[in-house]
Amino acid sequence: MSQNKKKALIILTSHTELGSTGRKTGFYYDEMATPYWRLIDAGFDVDIASVKGGVAPPDPKTLVEPNDRPPMVARFMNDDKAISKLNNSYTLKELNGETYECVFLPGGHGTMWDFDTKDIGKIITDAWSAGAVVGAVCHGPSGLLQAKRTNGEPLVKGLKVNSFTDAETDQIGLTGIEPFLLESRLRELGAKFECSKNFTSHAVRDGRLVTGQNPQSTQAVSKLLIEAIDDTL
Repeated sequence: MSQNKKKALIILTSHTELGSTGRKTGFYYDEMATPYWRLIDAGFDVDIASVKGGVAPPDPKTLVEPNDRPPMVARFMNDDKAISKLNNSYTLKELNGETYECVFLPGGHGTMWDFDTKDIGKIITDAWSAGAVVGAVCHGPSGLLQAKRTNGEPLVKGLKVNSFTDAETDQIGLTGIEPFLLESRLRELGAKFECSKNFTSHAVRDGRLVTGQNPQSTQAVSKLLIEAIDDTL
């Protein structure tokens, strides 16, 4: 990898309502913080954006007591610069995907309502066409659904991909509450979907695309993300 400072982008959901359940949602903190620090430690400048911009909303259940926080979450919450990025996130329309060497999509149930959009699709499409590494974990791959290759085909077509599975969605009682089943949608687009048992770590890399199955996969997907960057850039 070049010694020049590279730029990476993390895109977060702005959606806070878990369908008709009355429960709040948002992004999963560790799925954002772990790749953030892996990228920072690899020498990247990391921008944080969200669908609506401004304060990006974490899922309340990921805001655990200080003694229970994963190390990367604690590091993020104790870093004023990182918190400022989160509280003043860019809007998607301010960004050009071609300017980033890496784009990462953390999950959280909120993504199922606002990641399957042309705006996110365009950022991923432009980043991919410029040679960027693209990563996503858990529900984050919903942001890949409208991404294209230069020939117009779905980005995920023919690539090994995983995400939060239909079986995991069923296990936690959100089938029919979330607007679609992510695994099913990825398969419909021609992705070579692979996964492990419910709520066990599974991450896969196919060239410049790195995806992880669930929150338990965050460390593994972050490791593969850096490997992909080292091999590509």
